[in-house]
Amino acid sequence: MQNSPSQPIGIFDSGIGGLTVARALIDVLPNENIIYFGDTARCPYGEKSQATIHSYAKQITEMLLSKGCKLILIACGTASAAAYEEIQKQFASQALIVDVINPVVEFLGENYRDRNIGLIATRFTINSAIYAKKLKVLNAGINLVSQAAPLIVPVIEEGLHHHAKIVDSLLEIYLGTPEFNDIEALVLACTHYPLLKEQINAFFKGKVKIIDSSRIVAVQVHKALAKQNLRHTGKKTQEHFYISDYTQSFAENAYRFFGENIHLEHYPL
Repeated sequence: MQNSPSQPIGIFDSGIGGLTVARALIDVLPNENIIYFGDTARCPYGEKSQATIHSYAKQITEMLLSKGCKLILIACGTASAAAYEEIQKQFASQALIVDVINPVVEFLGENYRDRNIGLIATRFTINSAIYAKKLKVLNAGINLVSQAAPLIVPVIEEGLHHHAKIVDSLLEIYLGTPEFNDIEALVLACTHYPLLKEQINAFFKGKVKIIDSSRIVAVQVHKALAKQNLRHTGKKTQEHFYISDYTQSFAENAYRFFGENIHLEHYPL
């Protein structure tokens, strides 16, 4: 792998969710050139098979590598659960590969040993039990309460996350069970979910720490680049956003996160 600091970082997600990670990444590494791909045409990933998600992740990774990316950030919890290990095996010789699960597991192991932690994610991520498996390896003594929340992603993608009644009803369904009564923190294990961070915090009346993976992952990317001497310290020259299908909700959220001067391009797969 002979990459240079000036090459861009490639970020991809099933849709809007990865914008939360991209925003955190730009805040932590403001000089880095960024290429983002939102697979809006095939969102959500959480109800699809592992083989299908892996094929999507591989296709998008190849597209980002064709754009010269030095690091690929899988900014999607479901794609990280389904495809990270295979993407790492296939493409590690061409670029650094970072997911959104391992940094959070490491963070929990360092900061929440022997505590009760809640976690919400897509159905695929929950069924994979990937967080429980990785935490068990760490022997951190964490009691993990997990819950699939499959309707949150389509609500966000449809731009309905500002409708209080809809969101409150979903949170009551997914988080209002007795299992969540004793948790000290809640992991938002899908990068769409931070868009509901304020509502989730209000649901728990501010008594539960809400763990948003976005900045944790951004810090991990910083470490990975620094380790390989690939941090870009010069002037940023590129910040490009691709989507596989145009949606009004994606455009509105992209402009909200990054300003109206972003370049949003339709890139069908």
